Order: sequence, then C-alpha cells, then structure tokens
Amino acid sequence: MADILIIDDDPQIRDVLRIALKKAGHAVAEAGDGAEGLAKARNGRADLIVLDIGMPEMDGLELCRRLRGEGNDTPVLFLTARDEEIDRILGFELGGDDYVTKPFSPRELIARIRAILKRSEGRGGAGNGPVMSHGALRLDPARHLCSFDSTSITLTGREMALLEHLMRHPEHVATKAQLTDAVYGPHIHVSERTLDSHLRNLRSKLADAGCEAAIETVHGVGIRMGSCAPG
Repeated sequence: MADILIIDDDPQIRDVLRIALKKAGHAVAEAGDGAEGLAKARNGRADLIVLDIGMPEMDGLELCRRLRGEGNDTPVLFLTARDEEIDRILGFELGGDDYVTKPFSPRELIARIRAILKRSEGRGGAGNGPVMSHGALRLDPARHLCSFDSTSITLTGREMALLEHLMRHPEHVATKAQLTDAVYGPHIHVSERTLDSHLRNLRSKLADAGCEAAIETVHGVGIRMGSCAPG
C-alpha cells in the first residue's frame, strides 16, 4: 500500500481517483488547488502525487517546478486535458514521471501508478543495484544518490534509471529503444522526443555539476557514456 496525494481542482475527478485508489489498497490524501497541494506535498508523506496540470492560480507544472527546485523527488503522475506533445515534454523536463490524458480509464491510471511505484522502490528503476562509478561520476541507485567530484546532483526517478542503464555498460552504445525500455519498462510506447527531453535534462544537470561530457551521442546508432573526468 502506498500513500497517494491527489491534487486536482475538480471534485468529481478527485472522487473517481479516490475510489479507484482505495479499491487498489492505497491510502489517499487530497488537495483542491495548487497552494494546498504544495503545502501537503512538502510534508513528505506521499509516495506518489497525482497532479492536475490545468489548475487556476498555481497550475501543476508550476507546482512540480517548485517541488523539484526544493529537492523533493516524490514521483509525479500528471493529469492533463491537453494532448499536445509539447505539454507532456515540458512536464517531463520539470521532473514528472508519467502522464494520463483526460478522460482517463481508472484501470489504466492504477496500472501506471503501480509501474511508477515499482520503479521507485529503492528510487529509480532497478533501485537495488551496487554503487557505480565512471570517472568522477558516482551513482548509488539504492539510496537515490548521484554526485560528480563530490558535487551532489538531484535526479528524478527517470533520470536515475537512464543514467543507471548507461553506467552499467559505459563502453556500450545503447539504442533509443533500449533506453526507453530501461526508463519506462518494456511494451510502453513513448515518443523519441520524450526520451530526448529526459536526456537533455540529464545532460544539463550533469553539466551544471561540472561533468559536461558525461553522455555522448553516436550519430545514427545511439547513446553511451563519455568522459567523466574532473576538470
């Protein structure tokens, strides 16, 4: 059983979510607007947040941006009435873990929540692997910790899973399909642009820590680890 926080300004949507989540055995807390949701998310009790994007005053994207800026890496499943890919990519770049488009199937939503929670056990995909290092880059999946030359790097669950897959075989070139399976699990359709947004965000975080050449693109083939030597 997990503690799920629902943040949505539509009481009917909250009712549907509450019933489905409790039926699946989860504990549920609710918030009807962004400000209340941010306060409840900050207490750190939620194992996962179901977050509506289209709320007045503070929308879901801004709420997620604030949480990630504070170092809160609680998994986030976005709810959106908008089906434009740019909205989904923006959500992932802000640190979202998945999305469901309204109107949604409660069964599909529960399945996606189950998949996110499974990936988040131990934080970030495989989650229980050994501590890995590549040059000055260090990754501890079980504790969800990443650092470069003693500089801590805050990663989302998807970024952690992506980096973990690359660091397991740093000399190998991974295809986009292999990386998608590593981050989302097999048989999940995700556009290449969405994966590219995760890679771009991961590269940016590593570069900010001083590791600018951590991930290399082998054009026409895939992605592999680059040099991670300190400057």
